[in-house]
Amino acid sequence: MSSTQASPALYNKGVNENHFLTIGEWSIQTIEHVLEQAQVLKEKQQNGILQTNLNGKILGMIFEKSSTRTRVSFEAGMLQLGGDAINLKSDDLQLGRGETVEDTAKVLSQYVDVLMIRTFGHETIEQFAEAADIPVINGLTDLHHPTQVMADLLTIKEKKGALAGVKVAYVGDGNNMAHSFIEAASKMGMHLSVASPSGYEPDKSIVQEGKALAEQTGGSITITNNAKEAVTGADVITTDVWASMGQEEQQQERLDVFSSFQVNEELCAYAKEDYVFMHCLPAHRGEEVTADIIDGVHSVVFEEAQNRLHAQKAILTYLLLGH
Repeated sequence: MSSTQASPALYNKGVNENHFLTIGEWSIQTIEHVLEQAQVLKEKQQNGILQTNLNGKILGMIFEKSSTRTRVSFEAGMLQLGGDAINLKSDDLQLGRGETVEDTAKVLSQYVDVLMIRTFGHETIEQFAEAADIPVINGLTDLHHPTQVMADLLTIKEKKGALAGVKVAYVGDGNNMAHSFIEAASKMGMHLSVASPSGYEPDKSIVQEGKALAEQTGGSITITNNAKEAVTGADVITTDVWASMGQEEQQQERLDVFSSFQVNEELCAYAKEDYVFMHCLPAHRGEEVTADIIDGVHSVVFEEAQNRLHAQKAILTYLLLGH
């Protein structure tokens, strides 16, 4: 059963659609709508048309983790939509001097129209959303990276013509990217295989919920410790760095543990001939992926990066205007 044939209940308003904290909290209908809007906004921009319907709106951005794509795509996207953006480093806020998350959220709600946060603990962004009177967007937490995966879904849809039935192989750490991919695949009727070393698999509760939902949408979620098994027959291969921000002290240990999970020519030979390679970036060539793959003919990483801009614009438009 494709995502369009899923139970009507899955199309109802999601758990928390006033914000965008996880893909799992949005309904299938909303995800499909935002992706369609992202495609429309992208086509308009490519034709020299900018949709400036967020004139007068202000996006506040809080960064406790450094960023290239998240910051620039959100800031540029908000400006292109006619609004403005304010970059707020956590060290410059009273958060760094002990002001509570709740107080900060209530104050910022009086100044800006939407807030994007890139932080460590997922509970922090949940606290912001609970206290805020404005939409809150998860720019990244240790548990989820939904804005990146929305751009990835847009890229897959462009390259493969659909989402339902597409097989995606995620090879590497069972981290925030894996978690958001599990939620996305289970919602959209995709077949996702996650290959991670033993002890580095995705969160069990997220996997369990994903598997249960995938049964309703015609998708599947497979967790394995065998990279070749995951990649076999894949339409899409994706990966992430082996040591994320905050894990720098584990760098050498992870290099050893993940060495057999490198995305290279030998591994990619198990995928379909027309597979595409994706990576959320930044990439470490020679570690999680070899240069000949990420810079090769199957790679769409820079188109994927460009789609961050269009996905962010669609997310902002939906949260601020409801369409």
